[in-house]
Formats: sequence, structure tokens, C-alpha cells
Amino acid sequence: MMLRFVLRSLLFPLLLYCGAGLVAGYFVWHGVNGQRGLKAGEEYAERLAELEREHAALVAERKQWERRIALMRGDAIDADMLDEQARATLGRVHRNEVVILTPQPARREEER
Repeated sequence: MMLRFVLRSLLFPLLLYCGAGLVAGYFVWHGVNGQRGLKAGEEYAERLAELEREHAALVAERKQWERRIALMRGDAIDADMLDEQARATLGRVHRNEVVILTPQPARREEER
């Protein structure tokens, strides 16, 4: 009888406190390390900053391409000049064309 009283008065509250501590620890751990915890928020912020930098670089590249395309559109550029520039950039020649290579002046060591 006395043993039952001791168990109820000491062990039962001790088990309740341990259980409450485990439940609280579970929520604290997930609040810090979980899928939506503090560490995940920092990782999301880093990823967001990385994606914003990538987006800015892609926007700049797109603007560059739009400028280059705008130069080739419309009546402002001659079709022959466009063809000549495309061949020079790609390093291609038509099979019926005659290519005349001119020697380049030698550079001095100081200019290099």
C-alpha cells in the first residue's frame, strides 16, 4: 500500500514532466532544424539571393541579345553587310567566292 502511494506521488509526476519535456523538445528541434525551421529559412534566403543574381545576369544577357538583334532588323542595315558580317563571325565562305588573304603587319614586342 505504501509502495503504491510512493509510486503515485513521485513517479507519476516525474513521468508527466519527462513526457512534456520530450514533446517540447520535439517541437523545439523541428522549429530549428525542420522543413520550415530557422535553418531552412536561412537556406531559402541564400538560395533566393543566388537566384536573383542569376536572374540579373540573364536579364543583362537578354538585353545584350536584343540590342544585337535590333541592329540587324529593319532598313538600317544592308543585307550584303549583314551577310559579310555573318561570314566573318562564323569563319565561313561560299564555295564560289575567292578569298584574298592579306598579310598582317608584324607587331612589335612593346605593343603585345
